[in-house]
Amino acid sequence: MSILVTPSTRIVTQGITGKVGLFHSQKCRDYARDECGRSEPVMVGGVTPGKGGTDVDGFPVFNSVREAVEKAGANTSMIFVPPPFCADAILEAADAGCELIVAITEGVPVLDMARVMSVLKHNFNCRLIGPNCPGIITPGVAKIGIMPGYIHKPGNVGLISKSGTLTYEAVWQLSNVGLGQSTAIGIGGDPIIGTTYIDLLQMFQDDPGTDAILVIGEIGGNAEILAAEYIKQHVTKPVAAFIAGATAPPGKRMGHAGAIISGGSGTAAEKVAALEAVGVEVANSPADMGAAVQRAIAKHR
Repeated sequence: MSILVTPSTRIVTQGITGKVGLFHSQKCRDYARDECGRSEPVMVGGVTPGKGGTDVDGFPVFNSVREAVEKAGANTSMIFVPPPFCADAILEAADAGCELIVAITEGVPVLDMARVMSVLKHNFNCRLIGPNCPGIITPGVAKIGIMPGYIHKPGNVGLISKSGTLTYEAVWQLSNVGLGQSTAIGIGGDPIIGTTYIDLLQMFQDDPGTDAILVIGEIGGNAEILAAEYIKQHVTKPVAAFIAGATAPPGKRMGHAGAIISGGSGTAAEKVAALEAVGVEVANSPADMGAAVQRAIAKHR
């Protein structure tokens, strides 16, 4: 089993005629065909307004997401449009009926995302991952994003991460110790994102194909502390975690827009303490993430 990405997922790329959008669409198509052995199309096309009716490397191009939904059966959007246009692209995909929207775009204005989340909450029944994220993958089924597909192996560990790079490192470690992944998700490191730790912890808790969960967080905000409270009350499966940024200086943003310690809150130590207090096995370093999942599983037996 898995969450969000299933054999029925059909993906359209908004911004496919751009260099980056086309490159990663090709990689997603290659993964489904070469790594998953799927003959039916998973990537069903792309959207660039004004270029509908053309073709780019075998992908049909549509003028709108609605056209891609109606003509190609798309139910999922992967977004690679420039930051000023990302909010409108998300809302277009939602309005067209996409069930899952994955916004890879980095640098989306916070006020744009505040507007998007208000509209999505009150008007649409869809799931947004991101923005500023590596995407989501169900190994052996499909990937929607920029992660290297070959390092992922099908299995029973659900992975939730703010960091793309640490996601790849954690997956590599898990796969090397024989722990495949049910689904791996990069939620993004911006202050306002579409899907939170708690959203995904609930999904993984309810997923019969997920036996353990790895949470990767970082300094800034209180999302990991809220996740710890949720784990205490609702999660019965083994959980491991790693918090990045232990040596970051206060008041200095470190990479992600949300990774900033202010007023003494949001520190790595604070988050580690909250997670350990509810029984989460916390890795001491990035090199310890795979082993931490093994320890969490062993403690749970």
